[in-house]
Amino acid sequence: TNDRVHTALSLYVTAAEAREKATLSEASLRDMGRFEYIMSERVKGGVSDSSDLNILRQKLSEIRADRAANVEAANTAIAELNAMSIDPLSGLRGVPRLRISPQSAQPLDVVLAEDEKTRTIAAAKIDRADQLPGLSAGGTIGENSDLGLRVSSDTLVGFGTGATLRAIEEAKEAAGRQVSQANEDANRRLRKLEGQIAAKSRQADEASGLTVQAQRNLDVFQEQYDAGQRQVMDVVSVYETFARQQQAEVTLKYEAAQLQIDLARLLGVLADGDEI
Repeated sequence: TNDRVHTALSLYVTAAEAREKATLSEASLRDMGRFEYIMSERVKGGVSDSSDLNILRQKLSEIRADRAANVEAANTAIAELNAMSIDPLSGLRGVPRLRISPQSAQPLDVVLAEDEKTRTIAAAKIDRADQLPGLSAGGTIGENSDLGLRVSSDTLVGFGTGATLRAIEEAKEAAGRQVSQANEDANRRLRKLEGQIAAKSRQADEASGLTVQAQRNLDVFQEQYDAGQRQVMDVVSVYETFARQQQAEVTLKYEAAQLQIDLARLLGVLADGDEI
């Protein structure tokens, strides 16, 4: 169930990211369309060369292709998600906000290894008991009493019993080593995810700041264009930088969200066992 919730959340994150990028592409189409209109009018008036107009139209085609790809990615992810859900989730919006601490729970792989160790030890104790003869006190009281200890086992200790007992102890030791290995592997993955989450969160914050700066630069160039100090293509170049930065910010934001979901899956906190 934990893995199933992880799959569903990953699909939702994919859909949410694609939707947001498609929305950005819509805005870019409108803005770049205005530039294309201005350039087409300038070409009609003989003020600008048609090569710049062709470049703008090519850029518009690329934006349309990106928008279509993101819309398709969102639709595909939501279709998969709906196939897993009882109720349609197409109208669900928002970004998952998970703040999972690596200390909040024990990794599921470690829990499984410890449970298997407990089971192995229990089975080994049963096997060991089966291999040892039982002793009982018994006899008769009277004139010819014969009180004493008797062996009460179906089979007495044979030549192979020692090896069998050693094998049982080795099985218990092996189970303990498996727990240690599971702990080591889980801790390594936890440390890796911690580092990745910290890095992506920092990069997302930096990207947000860079987007704000790109917006300011665009505003300055737009003002200079309106004052006749810049050419259309100068503004277009700055606008492309701004649009790319917006897309990069969205990518980093959802990558950070996905890593949080991956951490939650490793710890097994995506599903409440008591509710299953």
